[in-house]
Amino acid sequence: MFSSFKENVYFLLVDDLEENLLSLEALLRRDGLQMLKARSGPEALEILLKHDIALALLDVQMPGMDGFELAELMRGTERTGRVPIIFLTANNADSMRHFRGYETGAVDFLQKPVEPNILRSKANVFFDLRRQQRLLELQRDELMATSDALKLADRRKDEYIATLAHELRNPLSPIKMGIDLLKKAPAEKVPDLIGILERQTDHLVHLVDDLLDISRFAQGKINLQKEMITLQSTISAAVDSVRQFIDSKNHHLDIKIPHEDIWIEADSTRMIQIISNLLNNAAKYTPEGGQLKLEVTKQDKKFKLSVTDNGLGIPKEMQANIFTVFAQIENQDHLKKSNGGLGIGLSLVKSLVSMHGGTVSVESEGLNMGSMFTIEMPVSDNKDQNLVSSIELTNDTDTKTNIYNILVVDDNLPAAQTIGWMLEELGHQPTLAHTGQDALQVANDTKPDVILLDIGLPDMTGYEVCQEMRRNKNLNNTIIIAQTGWGQEKDKQAAFNAGFDYHLIKPIGIKDFSDLLTQAKQKTA
Repeated sequence: MFSSFKENVYFLLVDDLEENLLSLEALLRRDGLQMLKARSGPEALEILLKHDIALALLDVQMPGMDGFELAELMRGTERTGRVPIIFLTANNADSMRHFRGYETGAVDFLQKPVEPNILRSKANVFFDLRRQQRLLELQRDELMATSDALKLADRRKDEYIATLAHELRNPLSPIKMGIDLLKKAPAEKVPDLIGILERQTDHLVHLVDDLLDISRFAQGKINLQKEMITLQSTISAAVDSVRQFIDSKNHHLDIKIPHEDIWIEADSTRMIQIISNLLNNAAKYTPEGGQLKLEVTKQDKKFKLSVTDNGLGIPKEMQANIFTVFAQIENQDHLKKSNGGLGIGLSLVKSLVSMHGGTVSVESEGLNMGSMFTIEMPVSDNKDQNLVSSIELTNDTDTKTNIYNILVVDDNLPAAQTIGWMLEELGHQPTLAHTGQDALQVANDTKPDVILLDIGLPDMTGYEVCQEMRRNKNLNNTIIIAQTGWGQEKDKQAAFNAGFDYHLIKPIGIKDFSDLLTQAKQKTA
């Protein structure tokens, strides 16, 4: 039962004759038992002060302090008052001696010469009792630690939910007010209101994506789609994605990167996420009008990318945990100045950098002293200049020159109508359907160029509808695009297995669809 329990149990052997001590030690020897020997009462008391004794075997007849006197002194202190005592005596113990011995706390008397089996049997009881006691104490400590951890986790959960509600309300509030104002606003205010709605919606999407990524990392479901790209292209895309936020806080961003292309084998989307999260973090935790710097250096087979700010800084004691998910600086002034946050971005950075074979570190002299985050990652030896970056930079190609008939299938009527208006704005001709059966019928009748198909329909799944459409020869040249709120790799694979050409994650923006449609038509041209 206790074979894996490593802590020693201590027995105290007290006898004025060395040969008796050696005999007892040889008789009781076993794994996990350490016997401490004393030849007098004072020596025994000294040992009792240093060690937690499971059983004391005391000789009654000793010069100076006898066994009874030692037992009485043991009972007089809290530390030794509960130590079980077995008296060993060479004399015939009469009832008075027994009474005195039990009065001092003895649990037994054994007559010398001691019967070995009896002594071992009694000693084993106290050995096992102490092991059980220590095991129970350890279990108690573990339960208390678990209870404390659960209480802390519960408190952090409540704090996290409150923070999440706060973070969601931040963009939702201007979205709601913006919609109300659009109903009454003069024409010259509309562009500004639309800009606000667009920025806040993008913020919401980014927040939800980060939350989903944290869940995917926890489940080990993040897969990198690596290809040869230039670091410069990812930096450009990342800066573009956060430029508006940086400008809104009147920060100055200084960028220093080598002119020579730095080729890396990486997932372009995730690299943009890494860099944009660092820039966003720097901008967020720097008071208005701050100085931000992004610098890249290359050495041997690695590059270093650092993002520096002159903002709120990080206390020394927090730096070791700053990359932990939901970690926040527990300083009210700091939280107030930064407007809080969920503590997700830096955890994602660390996970993604690690998946790319790199490291991330932080340096800060403390609060209000700014900070610098540095990532180190390997560069590629392949310098083939014909390789193209996976970052497709936005161009101004007029998508209205190609007009397509597009079937939109979504059981959410407002969503379907909004997508229809979006397609009309792009110059296309949308047709709407709201069930799987309607979609099959309309597709057969109209033979659309493109079908934008929701996965969650009331009568059939989008997968089933797509499979039926792929059996229709009239739709052999039709591009079928999945639109869904499910964005894990298994969801994408399920879509491709069902026959979808592309997979779009809701919410879908005009640029997302326009870029995808251009890409799809180029492939089929």
